[in-house]
Amino acid sequence: MSGRTLKILLAASVALNLLALVAGATATVWVRSVQARIEAADRPSRERPPMMAMVAGVDSDVRQRVQETLRASARAARPDFEESRLRRREAIALVRSEDFDPVRARALLEQSRAAELRGRARLESDAVGLLETLEPDDRTVLAPILTRRGRFAARGPRSDDGQAPAGKS
Repeated sequence: MSGRTLKILLAASVALNLLALVAGATATVWVRSVQARIEAADRPSRERPPMMAMVAGVDSDVRQRVQETLRASARAARPDFEESRLRRREAIALVRSEDFDPVRARALLEQSRAAELRGRARLESDAVGLLETLEPDDRTVLAPILTRRGRFAARGPRSDDGQAPAGKS
């Protein structure tokens, strides 16, 4: 073999080794990415149990009353939260419009916050009223209902206009 042939074979060998190295690194990164997604899917979606799972932990004789009270409280607070979302959407639409009025936008955001606080206050007050009627063991099980949960924790991320990203609920 001539010197030129050896140089060509050496260059081809180096190129092939580099190609194998890049392919191996790409495969390793891809496998780790898939494993991370699988692990994330296996993790609980919340740091605390869902509401009805907590309710299942109370004595069966009071479970029905607890469920009915919590549902009634949520129904009563719903208009406040709907108003909060509506005012925020109005503020966003106003900011995007040609006739932007910063004073009106601030007022809409203030109304949104006030409506959300009214809804939260109603839920919290009703929850404390319910908890005061329960035995200590049941109160301990249900105590996490007083932890504050915002939009992100409750329903996942939302866009600026309050809508879920495509494919999400």
